[in-house]
Amino acid sequence: MRLYSTKDPNELITLREAVLQGMPLDNGLYMPLEFPRLPLQFFLDLSGMTLPEISFEIGKSLLGDDVPETEIRRMVESAINFDAPLVKIAEKTYVLELFHGPTLAFKDFGARFMSHLMAYFIKDSDRKLNILVATSGDTGSAVANGFFRIPGINVVVLYPSGKVSRIQEKQIATLGENIIAIEVTGTFDDCQQLVKQALIDNDVNHKRMLTSANSINISRLIPQTFYYFYGYAQLPNPEKKKVVFSVPSGNLGNLTAGLMAKRMGLPIYKFIAATNVNDVVPCYLERGVFKSKTSVQTISNAMDVGNPSNFARIQNLYDYSWPRLCGDLMGASFNDQQTREAIREVYEKHKYILDPHGAVGYLGLKFLFEELGDVDQGIFLETAHPAKFPEVVEAEINTSIPIPESLRKSLNKKVSSIKMENQFSVLKEFLLSDSRFN
Repeated sequence: MRLYSTKDPNELITLREAVLQGMPLDNGLYMPLEFPRLPLQFFLDLSGMTLPEISFEIGKSLLGDDVPETEIRRMVESAINFDAPLVKIAEKTYVLELFHGPTLAFKDFGARFMSHLMAYFIKDSDRKLNILVATSGDTGSAVANGFFRIPGINVVVLYPSGKVSRIQEKQIATLGENIIAIEVTGTFDDCQQLVKQALIDNDVNHKRMLTSANSINISRLIPQTFYYFYGYAQLPNPEKKKVVFSVPSGNLGNLTAGLMAKRMGLPIYKFIAATNVNDVVPCYLERGVFKSKTSVQTISNAMDVGNPSNFARIQNLYDYSWPRLCGDLMGASFNDQQTREAIREVYEKHKYILDPHGAVGYLGLKFLFEELGDVDQGIFLETAHPAKFPEVVEAEINTSIPIPESLRKSLNKKVSSIKMENQFSVLKEFLLSDSRFN
């Protein structure tokens, strides 16, 4: 695989360079020069394939000669060792459950696969790889757990103070060892900006081997394409239907992976970017002008993003053509009250429990059905287990949610994080002075 920066398509680099660097020094994002079109036989066999089998075939097509097939198979078998079942909850309406991994969130797909890929790429290095990751909730916990005790790798997780759930903070900031949690005074966008500044700072990069585990790193998006194919494969007779996907959207990594899957041949009729009131993408799709905003805190906190990084990748996929992008993608935003009502509605009608992010996805799918009219089947993504948001969900369904054992263990641990002001100079000094990053 050869990749280029969204800000400079002329200079090509290898996958190893892109993964270990995280983002280009020109502040762009890495994109594959080409997307392989999967063969017809793959789609003919798709409905009978398991998630690991699908993941291996797609991984092999994307990674090409950069990683031996034996290593790709090992990575898949180790990282994607949990299911992502498709559940029918109403006529034409399906939910793809992406919360069956270790931290009960869809980020487990990207984080676990990335940890194996990075470990493979640094296996002969004599330097520590230091991973910086900004999180609005689930990314931090998935990356922390995915990289926990991986030799030769440190992880620094930056999360906004008071803006992640209690359970999310426990999953991020209780591991210790090679996982360092930093509680930043500010928003997710502030944390993300700090990470980006560090990745392009000459002093820091001269002394430290840095990369990112946010979806700004292309290796996060590769495994996220896997479950779009798997969700499609679980539909009844999908090849004879118009199929749509509703994607709860924040930093847009999940949506970008879906659009990449479509580029590889997955026959999706339409996507919708379903957001909370942080609606910069729906506004762009309506007006053709992108304008970032200061993010607003909501009950679907992982989507509280006012300047989504992966928007640059989505524009690049469509050659910066607003009409072409609108041909594949719609957008809609929903407020907290609508999200709460959706949680209550789905539980009362179908006895299915949504988390606040999946509820936004459900609302997006309803919007698609109403706007398009001729859709045969629709899938929305349930990105986190509802037990991670008990205060919100239980208030709407009037019943308690059993806490999975993996979450229960986290709740009994003590949070250990470093409090830091939202100033790059403070983060820079920390990275340069702490001997753990040598």
